[in-house]
Amino acid sequence: MDSTTPSPEYSLTMDQCWALLDTEVVGRVALIVDNHPEIFPVNFVLERRAIAFRTAGGTKLWGAITGKPVAFEIDGYDARDETAWSVMARGEAEVIESQEEKDEIDSLLLEPWQPGEKAYYVRVAPKALTGRRFKVNRPDVWSTRLSDPRRATFE
Repeated sequence: MDSTTPSPEYSLTMDQCWALLDTEVVGRVALIVDNHPEIFPVNFVLERRAIAFRTAGGTKLWGAITGKPVAFEIDGYDARDETAWSVMARGEAEVIESQEEKDEIDSLLLEPWQPGEKAYYVRVAPKALTGRRFKVNRPDVWSTRLSDPRRATFE
């Protein structure tokens, strides 16, 4: 590979990470629960360079109250250029108490997908934000599962 050939994998800048976060609506929050990691899907919005989601009372809320470290992750696939990407934020979660801040988050159209009351608002302000993008292997038309998003290159 010469210097003009792009690397098949590269790190994303912080601005690229924020831009990708802004394109998604569902991510995964990872918490330490009873001394082991657990991962939960949440829908979210970006609010002042932070990730905000709503939750009911329970494990995600407890993770925010206890101030233990959390991680938040999204990933995706771009069929046009056959690349996959991943963004991960690490920091601490905090419960948002101010009604003004809750209203601001609601104005960003944060609407929980799961039924039930989600009265608690949680913010993750990343202390670290990293991401990577990489070229995926070309799929084999005969051995690639029908659900594999790389199949879009066949159409």
